[in-house]
Amino acid sequence: MEFRTLDDFEPRGKRVLVRADLNVPMENGNVTDWLRLERQAVTLRELAGKGARVVVLSHFGRPDGVSSPSLSLKPIASALAKEIGRPVTFVAYCAGPQAEAAVAAMDDGDILLLENTRFQPGEKENNPQLAAQFALLGDFFVNDAFSAAHRAHASTTGLAEKLPAFAGRAMEEELRHLRIVLNDAQRPLIAVVGGAKVSSKIALLESMVTKVETLVIAGAMANTFLAAQGFCVGRSRIESNYIETAQMVMQTAAERGCAILLPIDVVVARELKSEASWRIACPDEIGPEEMVLDIGPKTVVAFKVMLSHSKTLIWNGPLGAFETKPFDAGTVAAARAVAELSRSGRLLSVAGGGDTVAALARAGAEFSYVSTAGGAFLEWFEGKDLPGVTALSKKIASKTGADLIGRI
Repeated sequence: MEFRTLDDFEPRGKRVLVRADLNVPMENGNVTDWLRLERQAVTLRELAGKGARVVVLSHFGRPDGVSSPSLSLKPIASALAKEIGRPVTFVAYCAGPQAEAAVAAMDDGDILLLENTRFQPGEKENNPQLAAQFALLGDFFVNDAFSAAHRAHASTTGLAEKLPAFAGRAMEEELRHLRIVLNDAQRPLIAVVGGAKVSSKIALLESMVTKVETLVIAGAMANTFLAAQGFCVGRSRIESNYIETAQMVMQTAAERGCAILLPIDVVVARELKSEASWRIACPDEIGPEEMVLDIGPKTVVAFKVMLSHSKTLIWNGPLGAFETKPFDAGTVAAARAVAELSRSGRLLSVAGGGDTVAALARAGAEFSYVSTAGGAFLEWFEGKDLPGVTALSKKIASKTGADLIGRI
C-alpha cells in the first residue's frame, strides 16, 4: 500500500489541514499522558517550521454530535503548544464562517487548533457536506491520526477525497512498523495477547494463529481457555459462551503449527485488593472461591524461554490485573524481559492498545515501538482494511502528478 508523505509537497504559504489525534487522558484540566502529544507534535512542528499555515483537526471523547464544554479541545491547546514549542491558537469552531475567518487571518508558520470535530453531527457519518466544509479550510490534507484510521469519518476519509492527501510523520511511523511486523518480520514471530475478553479479540486470535510461531494468551481471557481445557477456574472472570471458540482457536493453532502458551501457574486470591492474601497455584489447584489475577513465575520463565528464540514480537493487552499490586508482577517481569532483548538489538518489539501502553509505562519497559492506537492497532493485525489508510492509498492512485500540480 503506497501513500504520500510530507516529503512529497511544498507547504510554505499553504493552508495545511492536519487530522491529529489529541484524544489524550485528562484529569482536572491537565494532560496525564503526553505520548500522543509527543507523536503529533513532530508533524505540526515540521510543517510550521517550513512556513505552512497549520490548521489542526481532532476529536476528543464521544460527544456524539453535541457540543459539550467538558469535551472541548481548548484545555489541550496550551499543552500542545508546550510540546511543539510554538504558540497554538484555539478557535471554538471547526467548520463554518468563524473557522474560515480564523484561518484567513493566519500567517505563515501559525498553528491553529479547531474545536472537537465530533461536536459536528455529520462527523461520524462521514457526511460529504461536512467534509466539504472542512476542505474549505485547507489546500492540503495531512492525516496523522492512525488511531482514528479504522473509522470512516468526515475528518479522515471524507477529507482525503476532497484535498491532496498525505500521511503525517506519526502515521508514517505507525504504518512502517506495523507493516514490518505483519509482512516482513524476522522469524520466529511471537505474539502476546492479553486483556479481559476473548469476545473482543476473536478476530485477532484467529489471525495470529495463522501468522506467528508462538501465541501467548494471558490476562482474564486466558481463564476462558483454561476452562476450555477442562480446568475449574473458581470465581475467575470467564466467557462461557466463548469456550467453544477457545477450543477452535487451539485446534487451528495445532493444525498450523503455532505453539500456544497458556498459564502453567497462576496467582490467585479471593478478592481483587492490594492487601488481599494471594498464593501461586497450578491450573488444577484453583479453589472454588479463588480468582486468577496474574500469571505465575513458572509461566514467566516459560515465556522468557520462548522469547529467547524469537526475533520479532507483537504485544497487545496486560497479562494480569496490572493496576493492582501485586498482580502486576507477571506483566512487569515479561515486559522487562522484552525490553532487555529489544535494547540489545536481538528482538524487534511492537506493542499497542490503551491498557498495553499503561502497563508498559508501569513496568518502565521500552519496546522498539509502541503504537498510540487501540482499535486501529487491533484491526490492522486482524487483517482488516482501515478506511483512513485506504483513503490515502486511493488518493495517490487517483491523482497524477499533473493533477496535483493543477490543484496546487
